[in-house]
Amino acid sequence: MDEALDTLGRTIADALSASVKGYTVAHHELTLDAHAGDIVAVMRFLRDDPRCQFWNIVDVTAIDWPGREQRFDVVYHLLSPKHNVRIRLKIAVEEGASVDSVIGVFPGVDWFEREVFDLYGVPFTGHPDMRRLLTDYGFDGHPLRKDFPLSGFVEVRYDDELKRVVYAPVQLAQEFRNFDFLSPWEGTEYVLPGDEKAGKSGGQASGKEPGKGS
Repeated sequence: MDEALDTLGRTIADALSASVKGYTVAHHELTLDAHAGDIVAVMRFLRDDPRCQFWNIVDVTAIDWPGREQRFDVVYHLLSPKHNVRIRLKIAVEEGASVDSVIGVFPGVDWFEREVFDLYGVPFTGHPDMRRLLTDYGFDGHPLRKDFPLSGFVEVRYDDELKRVVYAPVQLAQEFRNFDFLSPWEGTEYVLPGDEKAGKSGGQASGKEPGKGS
């Protein structure tokens, strides 16, 4: 199987030598690395070439590398029903840069590209409806970026006095739990409800000796 994938990867890399930087075969999967500016041409080749015939686009996602100059990898997954093989295509994108939409090649990529824009902030040029998909229209930030705070920036709630949904800065409903010991094995200086007997009889609440049956 790996040999067939290696042959396919070499075939694609040779045919698109100006657009494909390289390929790898790992864990029985073929991955292509392409130049972002050539994504439409590469996708069209993968769909139309008789040696490929990747007619189905399965998914589009992204990977965030905050410390890298080209911060994002946009990742496409394709399936060839004709040859019963899958392929992964990756392109590197700088923060703030846009990617050409491949919706003209694969119309089914519509919501996939919108999801990547929504969650990672990578826009797609030429997409007919480039707007958020999963978060609200007034949402601040992109929640799958690694620098996005776990609590988010704003919260949506229903205000009973105003009788409408309102946006407000995130406020934690309760304080984080504070522990007054350095090690979790030390325990607390106070007794929690239900633990009143924990310190009696050497930890044996029933008073029986360890190892004795009932």
